[in-house]
Amino acid sequence: MIPAGAARRLLSLAVALPPAFLLAGCVPSAPPPAPAAAEPAPPPPPVAPLSGQFQFQGEFRQGGLVTGTAPQGTAALLLDGRPLAMAPDRRFIIGFGRDHGPAATLEARGADGSVLRRPLAIAPRRWDVQSLPTLPRGTTPTPEFLARRKGELSQIDAARAVQSATDGWRQHFQWPVTGRISGVFGSQRIYAGEPGAFHSGVDVARPTGTPVVAPADGVVILAAAAPFTLEGNLLMIDHGMGLNSAFLHLSRIDVKVGQRVSRGQLVGAIGATGRATGPHLHWSMKWQDERIDPAPLAGPMPVE
Repeated sequence: MIPAGAARRLLSLAVALPPAFLLAGCVPSAPPPAPAAAEPAPPPPPVAPLSGQFQFQGEFRQGGLVTGTAPQGTAALLLDGRPLAMAPDRRFIIGFGRDHGPAATLEARGADGSVLRRPLAIAPRRWDVQSLPTLPRGTTPTPEFLARRKGELSQIDAARAVQSATDGWRQHFQWPVTGRISGVFGSQRIYAGEPGAFHSGVDVARPTGTPVVAPADGVVILAAAAPFTLEGNLLMIDHGMGLNSAFLHLSRIDVKVGQRVSRGQLVGAIGATGRATGPHLHWSMKWQDERIDPAPLAGPMPVE
């Protein structure tokens, strides 16, 4: 028997404790609430099919450069089965080398799987080819020249591999220097039946020290620290989308690698460095691996 005093104390303690404490261990705890049902994911937006046609500006001919706009809904572009870069506004460029064949195929692919193919007809051009049946092509290069040349070509290849964020390719190009055109793109000599390399750019003859300006916006990708064996003081500018300019035989270079330049900005001066018979500017252009004629891009030479 519990003494009366102890019983009263136990009773008062029980009254003072909260009901949850009294029931702990005697009544199972309530299960946790079930998680709320997840909201169903919204359906993906419908994929728009290709709409419209290709639009072009430029010359579909050997040595030419064409600017185009892809159809609405284009997710990827291909040229002859190879991926072709496209800007967010669906603009792109295509270049056709000096000896490009008569046809190419441009293809737009939509995200919905639709495909639009556009055959391209590339017009041929007549080149200034001279036959010199009694004149040998030249002397055999020395091992020293070949070793030095290999390093120079490595620098040129590395520069052309640079992809810069610049929109110079969208602009109308200007002549980097004005004057007498002394050499045209695509000309070639045949030495005793053996073809020499064709002329890869356009030459403008002016005195040493004549200023040279950037033909369009771009980024400097090569500024030779010392004259190259053939090109002399060589400057290269990337205009974006795989399009770049090279300026040969300069007497000086006024810009540095990585520097952004604007159309019309001073970049150097004419000279006769490297393999040159006199002071002139050799301006050449490349789109990817295709050599392009700069003259049609710049238009008629301004009259001074």
